[in-house]
Amino acid sequence: MFPSINEQMDLIRSATVEIIPEEELVKKLEKSIKKNKPLCVKLGCDPTRPDLHLGHAVVLNKMRHFQDLGHTATLIIGDFTGMIGDPTGRSKTRPQLTLEDAREYGKSYLEQATLVLSKERLEVKYNADWLGTMNFMDVIGLAARYTVAQLLERDDFSKRYKDGIPISMHELLYPLAQGMDSVAIKSDIELGGTDQKFNLLVGRELQRSYGQEPQCILTMPILEGTDGVEKMSKSYDNYIGLSDDPDNMFGKVMSIPDNLIARYLQYGAFAPLSEVIGTKEGLENGSIHPRSAKVRTGQLIVEKYHGFEAAGKVLENFERIFKNKELPEEIDEFIIQSENDELALQDILFLANMCPSKKEAKRVIEQGGVSIDSEKISDPFQKFSLEDFSVFKVGKRKFLRIKIENK
Repeated sequence: MFPSINEQMDLIRSATVEIIPEEELVKKLEKSIKKNKPLCVKLGCDPTRPDLHLGHAVVLNKMRHFQDLGHTATLIIGDFTGMIGDPTGRSKTRPQLTLEDAREYGKSYLEQATLVLSKERLEVKYNADWLGTMNFMDVIGLAARYTVAQLLERDDFSKRYKDGIPISMHELLYPLAQGMDSVAIKSDIELGGTDQKFNLLVGRELQRSYGQEPQCILTMPILEGTDGVEKMSKSYDNYIGLSDDPDNMFGKVMSIPDNLIARYLQYGAFAPLSEVIGTKEGLENGSIHPRSAKVRTGQLIVEKYHGFEAAGKVLENFERIFKNKELPEEIDEFIIQSENDELALQDILFLANMCPSKKEAKRVIEQGGVSIDSEKISDPFQKFSLEDFSVFKVGKRKFLRIKIENK
């Protein structure tokens, strides 16, 4: 049922930052083979927003490796821990979600996760099932298993404490709550990004304190967001969602800084290592143009999540819009219902949802990023009647046909 230890470890080690401890993982695999029993491999996701993104896919892909080796992937949807909010990397307390919001956001997670994971050998659990049934005595018992000094070993907690920035009690409980997930499902292995190492270690210690064999930990690289500064995160709005439409997904890849191309090729597109190395060398010596490398990376990412045909179509659209300066084949239409015959340009962009606010619309217009029927407009207060549809372009890839109708 299972490949040899060496075959399994070769795949497990690939693109993995750290295995804690590796010798224990080897023993777990040996026992798994001997008893012909798959290991329970855990990954937790808090549904703070409704979308999974390429950053999540780095870890999901490793979980898929374990599935391919014959083990069981257990995806924990953190509908309960999502209400607390993971304090990892945060300089201040996160806004709290309601249980209803967390569950609503979590509904699409399984569908998105199976874009990477196989539906076979996959279990999905919601941690409100065990955390939500704990009473206060249970919480006191859990809290007694860890010290404040241990919790303050976290870099983000210790920094906030030294800087006099408040740390709420519920944030201190978050690592314990996440650790209880490992106890509840008796996980053998837990996966996470390198920023999750502290939380994963807490789970390991809690399992030991509850008399269980402690899980092994695998940490994976953190994929930077499209801004090239912060890690990819829904909270930072710098992410490429697994459910993004093909053109939007491709367009976001084309906007990444050049220094991230090889990382997106490796951890976003999961291209063969030989191609990643060749691309990196080509970019460094100038034999590969960054735009060509981004196109290749964008196509591979679209192909992975939307298929070969969609990948070909986004390339056609890219060449039509950027190389030939033509319009996309399909442009959505939007009708603004207004009591006024004319509206200022910044109001039109806001009402048509092309910009999130009038302030942002004004900024984009003044920076020369808006055109109407191929004519660039730089006055945010210029008024238009729009009795017939006109093609609005915002930035490099947002197109919309807009007209105004009287209420």
